[in-house]
Amino acid sequence: MLTREEALSLVERNVKKRNIVYHMIAVEAIMRSLARYFREDENLWGLIGLLHDIDYEKIGDAWEKHGVLAGEILEGKASEEVTRAIKAHNFERTGVVPESRMEKALICCDALSGLLVACALVMPSKKLADVKAKTVKKKFKDKDFARGADRGRALFCEKIEVPREKFFEIALDGLKKYATEIGL
Repeated sequence: MLTREEALSLVERNVKKRNIVYHMIAVEAIMRSLARYFREDENLWGLIGLLHDIDYEKIGDAWEKHGVLAGEILEGKASEEVTRAIKAHNFERTGVVPESRMEKALICCDALSGLLVACALVMPSKKLADVKAKTVKKKFKDKDFARGADRGRALFCEKIEVPREKFFEIALDGLKKYATEIGL
């Protein structure tokens, strides 16, 4: 399995936009936190979160390739379990249906990460440390807030038997541990 340092190096070679790299690190943080909650392999789940958008800048408008191209980039470097989860996070276009808890977790973590970052950015301090789960719950209900955060995909947490409020807590707790790395 790739180390975090090796994965981060791959990300930096393939993704130039800092905000996309920060998003990938945010999803890694949330995946690690969720893995801890389930007593799963934090390194594996984190790796999947970190690498999930490695092809984002290369696909252009060809969204059906998102995840598939990532699999090609990661061929020989990451396991089939990793590449399958990455393909499944874009299941609507790749046809790779998410089956495992880990694959479904990537979908909800990916979707919620943007909402959590947006919550931090509207704080006077612009820091994750000041975001509370009740704030996330309130902003989640406000469809005009962070419109790009797909609430339906975030609710995949319920498909892995984590109530949304609990997921907000788990995700926020995990992301706060990486706050300095993503500038929040």
